Amino acid sequence: MSTPAESLNGPSHDFARIRDLAAADMQRVDALIRRRLASDVVLINQIADHIIASGGKRLRPMLHVLAAGTAGYRGEHHVKLAAIIEFIHTSTLLHDDVVDESDLRRGRKTANALWGNAASVLVGDFLYSRSFQLMVELDDMRIMRILADTTNTIAEGEVLQLLNIGNADVSEADYLAVIERKTAVLFAAATELGGILGGLPENQVAALRRYGMELGYAFQIADDLLDYVSDAGTLGKNIGDDLAEGKPTLPLIYALEQASPEQAQSLRHAIEHGGLDSLDRIIASIRDSGALERTRQRAFAHASAAREELALLPASDYRDALVTLADYSVQRSF
Repeated sequence: MSTPAESLNGPSHDFARIRDLAAADMQRVDALIRRRLASDVVLINQIADHIIASGGKRLRPMLHVLAAGTAGYRGEHHVKLAAIIEFIHTSTLLHDDVVDESDLRRGRKTANALWGNAASVLVGDFLYSRSFQLMVELDDMRIMRILADTTNTIAEGEVLQLLNIGNADVSEADYLAVIERKTAVLFAAATELGGILGGLPENQVAALRRYGMELGYAFQIADDLLDYVSDAGTLGKNIGDDLAEGKPTLPLIYALEQASPEQAQSLRHAIEHGGLDSLDRIIASIRDSGALERTRQRAFAHASAAREELALLPASDYRDALVTLADYSVQRSF
């Protein structure tokens, strides 16, 4: 997601250093993901191979690996937990693309565009069930409870977002409730579970969970901002896709608060009816309102809050990586 303007010391370089630190563990995570995605059902393998080939930074499992390293964990369970977290995340992507009728993700055709909605939903279900098989193998009730609660909360977030589509009266609080459930809780689970594996005191485990939650907020708000300042080449989807789907994300919500009556009418119509007929005019209205800068500052505020939580953790290269990751989450393309 880098831009040509990024220097060698910019966000992409910082992320590369983080990835190098986690590389050995992530190779094992990737190998486990490939093994446990395998099925006797040919279609599952085809879609699974497509998902693996589509790339992505595997941010959530890497976040767990880094949190476990921060906690001083030296066992093996973090590899399986990282795979579980990626399975849960990927299953939500498969379901989201069906609900959103998306045909592009990370610059590639979505599974539903290639194999249809039914296959995508069912393979998403397969990934959910596979993640629970892996959870049982860990045989730790506390870990299973966290992951089960997280998965249920994510499902609630998906339904909440569905209810918000086409609703121009969605408030900032409504929006934050969705991204907490859909995005931030999985980040929080990933970091909390790293602390639990490392046997940290409860106050430090709680700090890691809060770090993950704040990071999740920052990441998703920044992602929603990129929908209005990026393009398919950097974001992996087309500019204005959220608007086309009638999703009232934070830039739109902020723009509505500051818009003139004429602009507000145009923005509300765009949210309620979707489509990109007036995309240039809508984006101009959003930019004129100061909504993009306000959204950017909100993302930075959450990233800053995430970094502050790490003060409770012992100093290490892994903790430094988590600090850098908070910065990277909001500097990917702006």
